[in-house]
Amino acid sequence: MQSTGSLSEASLKERITAFGNQKWERLTDPQKAYAKKAWGVLTFKWRWQIAMNIPYLAIFILDRTIPAVHKFNMDLLSSLMARLPIPEFLSSMMAAG
Repeated sequence: MQSTGSLSEASLKERITAFGNQKWERLTDPQKAYAKKAWGVLTFKWRWQIAMNIPYLAIFILDRTIPAVHKFNMDLLSSLMARLPIPEFLSSMMAAG
């Protein structure tokens, strides 16, 4: 049984939209122009951030679906760890401080 209270999702969305429209109409033309510019900068940066993260998303998906990708990463990490004496380096830095 669904509730028909005053905070149903449809009425809440309508109230938020009406509130936003009411506030928008109260702005002057220069304020509207600044708000549009600010919104454009924000959405541009969000789009740019999403575009920059797409390769990482692809690697994440491939890592889940193709086990060879994960094996390659682990082989790479183990070969790097064999070449770099990380624990000794860290312990020497702690003793020096």
